[in-house]
Amino acid sequence: MIIVTTEKIANYKITEVKGPVFGLTVRARGLGKDIVASLKGLVGGEINQYTEMLEDARKQAIDRMVANAQAMGANAIIMMRFDSGEIGQNMSEIVAYGTAVIAEKE
Repeated sequence: MIIVTTEKIANYKITEVKGPVFGLTVRARGLGKDIVASLKGLVGGEINQYTEMLEDARKQAIDRMVANAQAMGANAIIMMRFDSGEIGQNMSEIVAYGTAVIAEKE
Protein backbone atom coordinates (compact mmCIF):
# COMPACT_ATOMS: atom_id res chain seq x y z
CA MET A 1 0.00 0.00 0.00
CA ILE A 2 1.40 3.37 -1.03
CA ILE A 3 0.72 6.09 1.55
CA VAL A 4 1.58 9.73 0.86
CA THR A 5 0.76 13.08 2.41
CA THR A 6 0.54 14.73 -1.00
CA GLU A 7 -2.24 14.94 -3.61
CA LYS A 8 -0.20 13.08 -6.20
CA ILE A 9 2.16 10.13 -6.22
CA ALA A 10 5.34 10.59 -8.24
CA ASN A 11 5.35 8.43 -11.41
CA TYR A 12 1.76 7.25 -10.76
CA LYS A 13 -1.57 8.26 -12.24
CA ILE A 14 -4.64 8.21 -10.02
CA THR A 15 -7.31 6.39 -12.03
CA GLU A 16 -10.05 6.13 -9.43
CA VAL A 17 -10.95 7.73 -6.12
CA LYS A 18 -12.51 5.22 -3.72
CA GLY A 19 -13.27 7.70 -0.94
CA PRO A 20 -12.23 8.72 2.56
CA VAL A 21 -10.59 6.18 4.86
CA PHE A 22 -9.60 6.35 8.49
CA GLY A 23 -8.14 4.34 11.33
CA LEU A 24 -8.91 5.20 14.92
CA THR A 25 -7.46 4.06 18.22
CA VAL A 26 -8.02 5.22 21.78
CA ARG A 27 -5.36 4.60 24.41
CA ALA A 28 -5.54 4.99 28.17
CA ARG A 29 -2.49 5.80 30.24
CA GLY A 30 -1.92 3.35 33.05
CA LEU A 31 -1.38 4.34 36.66
CA GLY A 32 2.25 3.19 36.54
CA LYS A 33 3.02 5.35 33.51
CA ASP A 34 1.29 8.34 35.13
CA ILE A 35 3.45 8.01 38.26
CA VAL A 36 6.67 7.71 36.28
CA ALA A 37 5.62 10.63 34.04
CA SER A 38 4.83 12.80 37.07
CA LEU A 39 8.26 12.14 38.53
CA LYS A 40 9.93 12.81 35.19
CA GLY A 41 7.91 16.02 34.89
CA LEU A 42 9.57 17.34 38.04
CA VAL A 43 13.04 17.18 36.50
CA GLY A 44 12.11 17.82 32.86
CA GLY A 45 12.95 16.00 29.66
CA GLU A 46 11.18 13.58 27.37
CA ILE A 47 8.67 11.22 28.91
CA ASN A 48 9.57 8.02 27.08
CA GLN A 49 6.57 6.06 28.37
CA TYR A 50 4.13 8.45 26.68
CA THR A 51 6.24 8.73 23.54
CA GLU A 52 6.19 4.94 23.10
CA MET A 53 2.44 4.82 23.76
CA LEU A 54 1.73 7.48 21.12
CA GLU A 55 4.07 5.88 18.56
CA ASP A 56 2.28 2.55 19.01
CA ALA A 57 -1.10 4.29 18.71
CA ARG A 58 -0.07 5.98 15.43
CA LYS A 59 1.15 2.67 13.99
CA GLN A 60 -2.13 1.00 14.95
CA ALA A 61 -4.16 3.86 13.46
CA ILE A 62 -2.23 3.55 10.18
CA ASP A 63 -2.74 -0.23 10.12
CA ARG A 64 -6.49 0.23 10.60
CA MET A 65 -6.62 2.91 7.90
CA VAL A 66 -4.78 0.61 5.47
CA ALA A 67 -7.19 -2.26 6.26
CA ASN A 68 -10.10 0.10 5.55
CA ALA A 69 -8.56 1.12 2.21
CA GLN A 70 -7.88 -2.49 1.22
CA ALA A 71 -11.51 -3.40 2.01
CA MET A 72 -12.53 -0.66 -0.46
CA GLY A 73 -10.25 -2.13 -3.14
CA ALA A 74 -7.69 0.70 -3.06
CA ASN A 75 -3.96 0.27 -3.57
CA ALA A 76 -2.90 3.71 -2.29
CA ILE A 77 -3.83 6.45 0.15
CA ILE A 78 -3.21 10.10 -0.65
CA MET A 79 -3.43 13.20 1.56
CA MET A 80 -2.78 11.12 4.70
CA ARG A 81 -2.94 13.03 7.98
CA PHE A 82 -3.01 12.41 11.72
CA ASP A 83 -5.30 14.00 14.25
CA SER A 84 -5.32 13.53 18.00
CA GLY A 85 -7.29 14.55 20.99
CA GLU A 86 -8.00 13.74 24.59
CA ILE A 87 -10.98 11.86 25.96
CA GLY A 88 -11.31 12.38 29.67
CA GLN A 89 -8.21 12.93 31.76
CA ASN A 90 -6.19 9.85 30.91
CA MET A 91 -7.22 8.76 27.39
CA SER A 92 -5.91 9.87 24.02
CA GLU A 93 -7.35 9.25 20.60
CA ILE A 94 -5.28 9.06 17.44
CA VAL A 95 -6.88 9.13 13.99
CA ALA A 96 -5.08 8.48 10.71
CA TYR A 97 -7.10 9.54 7.67
CA GLY A 98 -6.76 10.11 3.97
CA THR A 99 -8.28 9.37 0.58
CA ALA A 100 -8.24 5.83 -0.80
CA VAL A 101 -7.40 5.64 -4.51
CA ILE A 102 -6.38 3.32 -7.31
CA ALA A 103 -2.98 4.39 -8.60
CA GLU A 104 -1.28 2.97 -11.69
CA LYS A 105 2.35 3.40 -12.73
CA GLU A 106 2.84 5.79 -15.61
